[in-house]
Amino acid sequence: MAANATAVPQAYQAYTSAAVPDWLNKGDNAWQMTSATLVGLQSVPGLIILYGSIVKKKWAVNSAFMALYAFAAVVICWVIWAYKMSFGEKLLPFWGKAGPALGQKFLIKQAALPATVHHFHNGTVETAMATPYYPMASMVWFQCVFAAITVILLAGSLLGRMNIKAWMMFVPLWLTFSYTVGAFSLWGGGFLFHWGVIDYSGGYVIHLSSGIAGITAAYWVGPRSKADRERFPPNNVLLMLAVRAAVDGVAGFNGGDPYSANIDSSMAVLNTNICAATSLLVWTWLDVIFFDKPSVIGAVQGMITGLVCITPGAAK
Repeated sequence: MAANATAVPQAYQAYTSAAVPDWLNKGDNAWQMTSATLVGLQSVPGLIILYGSIVKKKWAVNSAFMALYAFAAVVICWVIWAYKMSFGEKLLPFWGKAGPALGQKFLIKQAALPATVHHFHNGTVETAMATPYYPMASMVWFQCVFAAITVILLAGSLLGRMNIKAWMMFVPLWLTFSYTVGAFSLWGGGFLFHWGVIDYSGGYVIHLSSGIAGITAAYWVGPRSKADRERFPPNNVLLMLAVRAAVDGVAGFNGGDPYSANIDSSMAVLNTNICAATSLLVWTWLDVIFFDKPSVIGAVQGMITGLVCITPGAAK
């Protein structure tokens, strides 16, 4: 009876089914899929709601659809060619070889990145490969929602400016020729990765790249009409507050980047919420000091600013 009392329950033992190889950690895998789902929800419906409610009523549907289309387009482009351009075998110091990430053998094997391992002249490994305890399918999806939200963040600079047909062509082109370059260079084993540049959760690859691309795209597309620039009331302020879900999304964003459910992920989730709350309060008080009253839009902007600022160092 004593032996039975101390035995590990069958549900917690390894090899409980053919779908549980010896390297699979169910907790890490569950957390990684949860994190990816939270980031996905940050885009759909999170940013769809934000974009549809923060612009004028006449642009609401177009703005929301820009975000929805971008998410769907990135998912398809990602698994057909863009994942391996970002995390596959080296083609150039800043680019991986394009290829599909759809094969069963590829998706069910243990996750490993970067695919290209660099060695010193004496043959020793320069930077070790990360081998989390879950399948490539979880890694491909986790990195996919990062790529998708980067393009959707970029869309925020073009709301009310860009024709939807032009946007439909822009999304796969920018993903292919811009996002994959930054992702491979910093995360996928490119030259910046081996120079020791650290981007914990997208400070460079996501926020900096989408911000610079947004400014550049807005410049070339051109300004809105004079009447629209003089008066730009939001379509639905109350609905815009649903962007509060972005905090939970970025918690998955930052909490999933240690690639396991560990102490770093706990610190990242806590720090993300602290920074978002602090930035929201500071922005609100600055509105009171300089404009004599708080602003809902200012509070949301402050929260988002805090989320962006904490991303590169959330686990510290």
